[in-house]
Amino acid sequence: MSETHGTVHWTELNTHDVEAAKAYYAKVCGWSFDEMPMDEGAYYVAMKGEEMVAGLFDLALMPEMKDLPSHWLTYLAVDDVDASATDTEAMGGTIIRAPWDVDGVGRVAIVSDPSGAAFGLMTPS
Repeated sequence: MSETHGTVHWTELNTHDVEAAKAYYAKVCGWSFDEMPMDEGAYYVAMKGEEMVAGLFDLALMPEMKDLPSHWLTYLAVDDVDASATDTEAMGGTIIRAPWDVDGVGRVAIVSDPSGAAFGLMTPS
């Protein structure tokens, strides 16, 4: 296993009001935001100085997620997203969104552990 396998790799806010969230975290945390285009629409990377610290995503851009409440989602780094997703199911967890590739970011899946806690798995590129 790599040194990063099993570590917290990324966190993002999935929200219904990106502009309000950006204003809040700019004021409370001192973050600025860089826009990163995606096929679905804009993704915002929260910056603390020159360091990327989190992402913001509009839930309305994903039809299957539009009815979810706003929430923070943590991504854990794994060496092989596909194998880890398979292991998740074998251990009694659920694959919420099957693995897919994000250009320049890595391969990602959204899962829940056997207790129902949702999180992301990511093999960073």
